[in-house]
Amino acid sequence: MKMNSFGSQKLIYLIKSNETKVRFLLTGVLNSLFGLIMFPFFYYFLEEYKLHYLIILTISQFVCIIFAYFTNKFLVFKTKGNYIPELLKFFTFHLSHFIINLMALPILVEFFKFEPVMAQIFFAITVIITSYFWQSRITFK
Repeated sequence: MKMNSFGSQKLIYLIKSNETKVRFLLTGVLNSLFGLIMFPFFYYFLEEYKLHYLIILTISQFVCIIFAYFTNKFLVFKTKGNYIPELLKFFTFHLSHFIINLMALPILVEFFKFEPVMAQIFFAITVIITSYFWQSRITFK
């Protein structure tokens, strides 16, 4: 199906008028892929050490939060300075999700018998959905 000139102009207008949201979406895909890879990576890479999956979750979350902060700051919202206040707000959001994650993951694994990697993917989706609202309205406003 070929897009006509009007359709392509409308698409370009929509993208330009929602530039931050489009950048957040694209960066969110990058951050999500990074996050979805990190937990299984650490889970299997550190398997010989017999670490509990919650320890692995802690390691992977720390790495992912740092990565996501920098991608949001420099690629999405493009703010200047304010490193410490923005980082604290960013960590507040992700720390609250992490605490909930620490409670939810054992429930999903122990009571509902989810495999840890699948349970973490399920939980990560909730973070993806709520992140834009917090970051755009609180962290990088």
